[in-house]
Amino acid sequence: MRLIIGTRGSALALWQARHVASLIERAQPEIQVELKKIKTKGDKILDTPLANIGGKGLFTKEIEEALLDGAVDLAVHSMKDLPTDLPDGLKLAAVLEREDPRDVFVSRDSTGLAKLGPGARIGTSSLRRKAFLLYALPELEVIPIRGNVDTRLKKIQSEDLAGVILACAGVKRMGFAGRITGYMDTSLILPAIGQGALGIETRQDDPRVESIVRPLNHEDTETCVLAERAFLRRMGGGCQVPMAAYAEIRDNRLCITAAVVNPDGSTMIRETLTDNGRDSSVGIQVADILIQRGASEIAKAVLGQDWKPGPAG
Repeated sequence: MRLIIGTRGSALALWQARHVASLIERAQPEIQVELKKIKTKGDKILDTPLANIGGKGLFTKEIEEALLDGAVDLAVHSMKDLPTDLPDGLKLAAVLEREDPRDVFVSRDSTGLAKLGPGARIGTSSLRRKAFLLYALPELEVIPIRGNVDTRLKKIQSEDLAGVILACAGVKRMGFAGRITGYMDTSLILPAIGQGALGIETRQDDPRVESIVRPLNHEDTETCVLAERAFLRRMGGGCQVPMAAYAEIRDNRLCITAAVVNPDGSTMIRETLTDNGRDSSVGIQVADILIQRGASEIAKAVLGQDWKPGPAG
């Protein structure tokens, strides 16, 4: 039996796809897994901040089209890249156990973020990281950078940066854990929705493939990521408004912290909510609280007065 995984061609995406392939082949040795590299819009536009490109599915659309066309049997995504609304005919079949979801700081000379002087230049590809960072440390200068993990690390020298902020999961998966200067506590920077988790997308009408990949699902991670995605969907999320949510299972209860930040870091609205069970709709509830407290005004200032919340279910 042969399965074809659709994946982006970046080093990190290939690591993630190969990881899923190895898990499948280890569990079912009779299956041979191949990778098909697919270039996405987000891979083609490297000189523009993601928030300025606009649109959803920057790193997934072309892969999903290949999946719908039958050119691949499944797709492996970083969950933070996967839009909350999937195309008709596709489903999220499994969410793998999460790697460390935090962001990390990699500095030029091992100086911690808190010890940098005013005007220190920090590189990041994320509007979310920029807004959270400026809210906490407004004296820093945040520089937009794009590229793979190794490319962004090289830009510390080439762009004369004091350091860069990256997702811990990607840094570890690419073998650069030894370069981490410090881990960003979630009280400083909340992770992106689904950060650190990998998702497997399949066709709805292909129970054979779903039955192969579903055993890879990690229930606690799936519960948390679905709550975070519920928050994002209710907020009408995209990459143009800095927002984040991070859910954890504590004493068998689902706890989620979410925030919306003005892009210049001047204002943050943040809330933590706990569900007595494990209902992912707590993500919608925390979004509604933030909207009532003024997150809607931040969204309208960025996206226009026509902004409105997404579905409540």
